[in-house]
Amino acid sequence: MNWYSREKRDLPWRATRNPYTVWLSEIILQQTRVAQGTPYYEKFINAYPTVHALAAASEQEILKLWEGLGYYSRARNLHKAAQQVTQEYGGIFPDSYLELLKLKGIGPYTAAAIASICFHEKVPVVDGNVFRLISRLFGIQEDIGKGSTRKIFEQTIAHIMPSSSPGDFNQAMMEFGALVCTPRPQCENCDLQFECQSFREKTQHLLPVKAKKIKIQARTLHYWIFTYEHKICLNKRIKGDIWEGLWDFYSTPTDLFSVASIDRDHNAKASYGPISHKLTHQNIKAWFTQIEVSSALQLTEIAKKLNLTVFNLDELVTLPKPKLIVNYLAQVKF
Repeated sequence: MNWYSREKRDLPWRATRNPYTVWLSEIILQQTRVAQGTPYYEKFINAYPTVHALAAASEQEILKLWEGLGYYSRARNLHKAAQQVTQEYGGIFPDSYLELLKLKGIGPYTAAAIASICFHEKVPVVDGNVFRLISRLFGIQEDIGKGSTRKIFEQTIAHIMPSSSPGDFNQAMMEFGALVCTPRPQCENCDLQFECQSFREKTQHLLPVKAKKIKIQARTLHYWIFTYEHKICLNKRIKGDIWEGLWDFYSTPTDLFSVASIDRDHNAKASYGPISHKLTHQNIKAWFTQIEVSSALQLTEIAKKLNLTVFNLDELVTLPKPKLIVNYLAQVKF
């Protein structure tokens, strides 16, 4: 706590105990670095200063504002939770850990953060930074990839958490893990080194234990971009695959798609790619082929056959798109 009072970063959401702003920051910062997430937080607060404003927005507006941040299910759940708060709780966030867990997209970590910071409930947060700090401090060897391990950490933290300021204590742990007890720990600058079991045993780099590894799938996408003059066909991603609700182009897993079967008079320009794009569970390589067809009618028929939507080119900028598509559009001109 002494360290936190001296060294904590000046972050915009720390200036308030408003549960809406704390919740918004926590959702944005899941799986996102503070430097990357802060501009998104500021964009959302400016666009939607209240939970009512966020609930009233369309999903497409929210996805567009989220564009480039990744993990788009977070944005969809953010919207659904805002609607829950307005419709089921009269626009007032529930003030307890157990009640917060009922909101869409809020798990034990986020519920604990909001409950402790905003409502002073003594409930520990356990995120990646806290797993790392507490496992080293107390020499905990249990695999953090197992769901049952969280209870061990929560019980350990409960013994040292002050009842008077649980929110500050939780933030102090997270901040200490982010700035000092990092994956490559800065033990020489650590205020806790003489209290730390792993420092005494020289096991800092072995903790925390995480045996389970994510299986990465290699995936190839061949994009076919149908255009006519100032119009273009786009595909809306469906549920059950990556980028749900976002817009990209028609794609196939191989380059064997026969455009001639759709329009014999097309003009296929040279393919562009590959562009590499990494997701948590997939490494994608994508190729792009732009196809100028012979008429507006042909474009409409292609869109109908392939379940695509025709837009004007100038509408592209307004649609929420995966980062892969944003990167492609930044390098080409139609």
